[in-house]
Amino acid sequence: MSTVTERLEALGLTLPKAAAPVANYVPFVRSGNLVVISGQICFGADGKIASAHIGKLGAEVSVEDGIAAARLCALNVLAQVQAAVGDLERGVVQCIRLGGFINAVPTFAGLAGIMNGASDLMVEILGDRGRHARSTVGVAELPLDAAVEVEAMFEVK
Repeated sequence: MSTVTERLEALGLTLPKAAAPVANYVPFVRSGNLVVISGQICFGADGKIASAHIGKLGAEVSVEDGIAAARLCALNVLAQVQAAVGDLERGVVQCIRLGGFINAVPTFAGLAGIMNGASDLMVEILGDRGRHARSTVGVAELPLDAAVEVEAMFEVK
């Protein structure tokens, strides 16, 4: 079995620095063996949102770019978990839940497929520990006009 670090390397990914909050909240809260991660938007490694990830699915943002944005959100979620527990390999027992918010036009019917970007990456990186319950909703607007935002809950050691 490969480690989280080996899986990230195999995917050509690096965990970004955990993003600072953009409003009046904390990035995560730990209570006992649970860590709740505040919504993470699709910041890239440079700490910015790519122009392809700004706007609405079904309008300015393509399905492919929406999936890529969801994957970035998942990476940012994992960066927050690492900040909370110090080590993803030893600290994470299970991803319990992901919640996805998709900035979309009212007629966009592909919300679940976009959120699969985050769900799939969680499993690719954490293996069976990345399998989770999930909710996905379409929204009229997200912070910084991001295409996708993902929140999470983890069981940790």
